[in-house]
Amino acid sequence: MSLLPDTYRFKQSEKSWKMWVYFLVFCLFGAPVSSFSQRIVSTDGTISEILAGLGLADQLVGVDVTSTYPESLKRLKQIGHNRTISAEGILSLNPDLILVNSESLLRPGLVQQLEKTGKKVVVFEQQYSVEGSKKLIRAVGTYFNRQKEAEVLVKRIDDDLLRIKKQRSPKKVVFIYARGAGTLMVSGKGTSVDAMLGLAGHTNAIQGFDDFKPLTSEALLAANPDYLLLFDTGLESVGGIDGLLKLPGVAFTKAGKSRQVVAMEGLYLTGFGPRVGAALLELSQKIN
Repeated sequence: MSLLPDTYRFKQSEKSWKMWVYFLVFCLFGAPVSSFSQRIVSTDGTISEILAGLGLADQLVGVDVTSTYPESLKRLKQIGHNRTISAEGILSLNPDLILVNSESLLRPGLVQQLEKTGKKVVVFEQQYSVEGSKKLIRAVGTYFNRQKEAEVLVKRIDDDLLRIKKQRSPKKVVFIYARGAGTLMVSGKGTSVDAMLGLAGHTNAIQGFDDFKPLTSEALLAANPDYLLLFDTGLESVGGIDGLLKLPGVAFTKAGKSRQVVAMEGLYLTGFGPRVGAALLELSQKIN
């Protein structure tokens, strides 16, 4: 037999009932996004890298081929290159959330096609600048309620930038995108690599057009760069520096004559993500 008065027992049961209601409401509406275990598909390497930096890599179930950092992302299901990603490939992973970078070259209509299926699609805006990188990191951090972790990534960028020494004599650089000797493109204005060269204190020697165009020996000789810049995989695809020098016109440039060739990992060099400060530091050290 209870020694507690009936009114006390009623108040206690009422209090317990209210606590359960508050708990359920919090779970349904008030809990931060990051507190739920979600199945996330990322269609962009920079977004994937930010998620990993925020401690959310374990929620990724699929990534595009540019998601190469950290190394653990390479073990996830691949949905292809952003230019060829299909809705079917993404949906086969049964994601709760699909993340897109505004600068990703997705197939026209893909986002709308995914949205029509009822899946949650979030597009994050990116700009090719240091401030744009910080803004993107903070936007992703805010969405997933990981603001503190985002600020750690931002501070790391600032710390790396402080270590960069101002270039006394800017160099002319040509970036070559290579996928074997049969696929060679050069970067014009408005690209992420063009922005990186400017931030590092150097000049993109190709100024006559925007975006990318096929490499010609005439354009390369007219630019006559001090340095040639490639992705490490691109340089490997043409047979290293020796193979590069065999391509038409390359050996007759200042860069070719002095073998001034710099290679960096693709996402690291052009991703404008959490490692943008480190990439700028390395680029400024290699081209001086």
